[in-house]
Amino acid sequence: MRNTELEQLSHTEDHLHLLQIHSSLCSPRNTRNWPEISMKTHESLETLRRDLTQLKDTIDEKLTQTELKWMQQYAVDVTLDPDTAQPKLILSDDGKQVRYGDIRQKLPDTPERFDTCPDVLGKEGFSSGRFYFEVQVKGKTDWDLGVARESINRKGKITARPRDGYWNVWLRNGDEYHPGEDTPVSLSLRVKPQRVGVFVDYEEGLVSFYDVESSSHIYSFTAQSFTEKLYPYFSPSLNYGVKNSSPLIITPVSYNK
Repeated sequence: MRNTELEQLSHTEDHLHLLQIHSSLCSPRNTRNWPEISMKTHESLETLRRDLTQLKDTIDEKLTQTELKWMQQYAVDVTLDPDTAQPKLILSDDGKQVRYGDIRQKLPDTPERFDTCPDVLGKEGFSSGRFYFEVQVKGKTDWDLGVARESINRKGKITARPRDGYWNVWLRNGDEYHPGEDTPVSLSLRVKPQRVGVFVDYEEGLVSFYDVESSSHIYSFTAQSFTEKLYPYFSPSLNYGVKNSSPLIITPVSYNK
């Protein structure tokens, strides 16, 4: 009867019920040693472990969906600032797309313009409150996304990390995801993001990144101290032949239901 109960329990979809009766079912009712019962109990515990893992994943997904939906209410209209674009970058007329070009354009080398790294900032800066935007990264093997403070160095080789005024996540070689941290950290993502959401809470010192289509969290910088304007930051990276020639595209926010 005990093993029958456990077998029935292993197929239940009622996870709360599973937790409530687990302890009573799995506690020994006598002191005799029954190896075959112990084995089946172990199998049922493995089933319980799988069910709990599945339950945790489902809860995490639902919480992230709710969190992302809340963040999307702070969506802002971001456009690229051509006065900051490195001369080999090609921006669309509407300021919503950027890709790397093979020819260096003749543009004035102003203090605002990146001259070496293939970077560009958004036109709009934010010095308070919350803001959110989404970027399509589909078809790309390399990119950088995030925010940067107004006073960043824009000349020569740049290391994009918080202490230098950059809060970003980047992709290299098609499947290597990293945050722009001083200490190398590799991000393990279940799926390859096609559209990335970036959320900033200025007062809370928070910068978070999300895979919009799978409603999953990518990475967050927390407890940061912002003292000047923050600008959306983009890098489509080099083309590497044609394999990374797709543009980064700032997309309208479609609110999750």
